[in-house]
Amino acid sequence: MVWRMRVFGSKDGGYFLCLVKNYLDTIVVGNGESLTTGLSRGDLRVMIIFFALILHWYLSLFFQTIFLHRYASHNMFKMTPFVEKVFYFLTFLFQGSSFLHPAAYGVMHKKHHAHTDTPNDPHSPVHIKNIISFNLATVVEYRKLVNDFTEGKRSDSTVPRWEIMEKISESLITRAAFILIYFLFYYHFSTANWQYIFLPIHIMMGPIHGFIVNWFGHKRGYRNFDSLNDNSKNTLPLDFLMMGELYQNNHHYKPNNINFAVKWYEYDFGFLATRFLKRIKIIY
Repeated sequence: MVWRMRVFGSKDGGYFLCLVKNYLDTIVVGNGESLTTGLSRGDLRVMIIFFALILHWYLSLFFQTIFLHRYASHNMFKMTPFVEKVFYFLTFLFQGSSFLHPAAYGVMHKKHHAHTDTPNDPHSPVHIKNIISFNLATVVEYRKLVNDFTEGKRSDSTVPRWEIMEKISESLITRAAFILIYFLFYYHFSTANWQYIFLPIHIMMGPIHGFIVNWFGHKRGYRNFDSLNDNSKNTLPLDFLMMGELYQNNHHYKPNNINFAVKWYEYDFGFLATRFLKRIKIIY
């Protein structure tokens, strides 16, 4: 209880809510009213929960598409050793309890491209049609790679390694600590039990992103390149949900092209992010 009082100011997080409300009061919309006009404390708490969910979704996704996919898997750009460690740590921070081992991710993704939608593909919905079996097969392949790297049975100079962070991130204590943080956040700000249904999304954020891309990106959508001998699809014409990751047909046509968009109406927000990072010389 003392901890709650110190962090949030009161049992129901009143101090924090006051800070949020005071800030939102400064944002004036139509008719001279602020964003919080007519909102109760309960309304603000619900807003905070949904904002946290959206923020966690896109921060985790940003580092998954930029660091794990485009950098660790495809080496589409370069980073200095220091910047690589910064991105490694931020990926760990924002994926949290569901942090995906960059080296294992990179090796498994390369195998996916080498054997797309064949029996040797580690995650193909064409050959593994049951969702549960599909996810189990992905986990088994991924865990084997993680164990091989951890035990020194595999080495690969093309993927990022940071041994101390690998040990910390793979620790059950670390993952449990992140889960506890997510739970305490919901404990303080939820206004109804149904809001806890979002908690598993925070806990499994990284694998959820992977599942959406690997399942729907090879099952549902349109194809710009029918000549490909696979079942890759572009799931959304405007991929606002996955920052360009759902342009799988485009991506498999040119796997090393940093821009996954091809048509005029397709926007790869991940590519736009890399272009900005290059402009400010974070990556090159």
